[in-house]
Order: sequence, then C-alpha cells, then structure tokens
Amino acid sequence: MKNLTIKQLRYVDALATHGHFGHAAEACSVTQPALSMQIKELEEAFGLPLFERGARQVRLTGFGETVLTRAKDILRAVDELDDLARAARDGLVGRLRLGVIPTIAPYLLPRIIGTLSLHYPDIDLHVRETLTPRLLEDLAAGRLDCAVLALPVSEPTLTEVPLHDEEFVLVRPQTDAGKPVPDGEALAQMRLLLLEEGHCFRDQALSFCNIRSPLPRDGLDGSSLSTLVQMVGAGIGVTLIPDMAVGVETRSAAVDVQRFRQAKPKRTVGMVWRRSSPLADQLNGMADVVRSAIAPG
Repeated sequence: MKNLTIKQLRYVDALATHGHFGHAAEACSVTQPALSMQIKELEEAFGLPLFERGARQVRLTGFGETVLTRAKDILRAVDELDDLARAARDGLVGRLRLGVIPTIAPYLLPRIIGTLSLHYPDIDLHVRETLTPRLLEDLAAGRLDCAVLALPVSEPTLTEVPLHDEEFVLVRPQTDAGKPVPDGEALAQMRLLLLEEGHCFRDQALSFCNIRSPLPRDGLDGSSLSTLVQMVGAGIGVTLIPDMAVGVETRSAAVDVQRFRQAKPKRTVGMVWRRSSPLADQLNGMADVVRSAIAPG
C-alpha cells in the first residue's frame, strides 16, 4: 500500500481510543475535519471501512481492529526509535511521558518535579494521571515511557522498581478520638468508606479488612481520597488513606487520624517501564532520584 503515513496511524489509534472524532482530534491537537479527512483517505486506500460511525459513538470494524493491532506495533517501534536516539545522549533529554495513579499523583508530584528538573534540566515532562489498568495499557502501547503506581503489577513485559513502602492510616470522625484503634476484622464490621471500583487502593483496603466480596453500598464509595475524608468529617463512616495523603487531605476536615499498631496495612510505591525500552538505564537512574526525593527525613 502506497502513501501510508505515521500520522494516519496515530489518528486511527486516537479515534479507536476515544470513540469520538472531536475528542480524538483534540488529543492529536488537530481540527476535527483534518482528522476525519485523513481517516477517510486511509479507508479509501484500503478499500474497506475502519470505523463504524454511529450517532454518538465511533466503533472499529472487524478489519479496523486488525489494522489497529498492526498500527500499534508500528507506532511503538517508531517511538522506540526516538527513545534509542535519546538513550544515546548523556542523560534524559526531550519529552518524557510519566503516568501516575490518582492516589499518588497529588501528593508525590509536588515533591519530585522540582528534583527531576534539577537533575534533568533538558527533559520536557508530560504527566498523565489515571487508574492502573489504563496506565498499563498506555505503557504497552508506547504512549507512556514509565509510570509510578502501587506494586506489584505482575506484568512480565515490564520492569518493576520499588521506591517506597508506606503505611495506610485510619481516618475517623473527630468524636471517635481516644477510642481503641480497630484491627482489620473490626473495620470490616464498620461503615467503611472506599474509593469506587477500579482503584487499586480500594482493593488494598478490602484485603486488609479481609473483605473479598463486599455487597453494593449505595453512597459509600468516593471518587477521590479528598471526598472520602470529607465524608468521614461529616460523620458518615471511617476510611483508610495512604500516609503521603494525610497532610493534604486532613488539614481542613474534622477527623481523627490514627496509625495501626499491629498488622499494619501498607503498599509499595514503585516505578515501572517496558523491559524493551531503550531508556531502561536512564529510567533506572531516574528511579534513584525519585527514591531519594521521597525518602523520609
């Protein structure tokens, strides 16, 4: 096939990801007509439609799914050529795409961005905050260079490097101050507020409480740690938050914060990247810098 361009493949990938011409165009920083025209030209060149156009959503056709799989391989290889050039230079330079999960990003990024800028003055840092499954997808597709999340992810194609172990703390209404700190089994019997489905922190909290299949509890799930803490302050229940979030989330809430004395719940914060990444050595060095920036004291 003649005249196939990398740009067209990126547009196909974006449209498949967003399922909407306008959103895909925005993600690619082009106008919607420009993106639509490139997709149409590609379909005409193939002689087959790549997308099924609906009133509100765009879906891949069967042929489109096959093309997208090959397109992702090509785009990943092209991105790794750029990584290869960056790896040949001294240190990290140019664009670096970092993913971070929501229960880490607001608390860790302010502590490390300045440090990274000092150590790597020539990087152009792009940060994406989203849930772990999406970060892993973006890493596999080459849309991210590395990610900071909770380990383990147990993905054989990724390198995992631990950065920091941190405890979870109990947040309860201020009126409960002075009461004994419950253990996991006791917490399971309380009105435990959790992040909504999809957050790995939710699963970690459930594991500590030995709750495997919680019943649906309308109104007791939140979309952020901030929401959970404010709900606790209003007397709705209790929750767990990671230690790094305490200073930010509890300063304006009427809550009591306590640490667990035995069987302390905790998580390992770490960095991951593709094993095949030409930037592996540089990312190892970057992990050391981040580890030093978040070390206690």
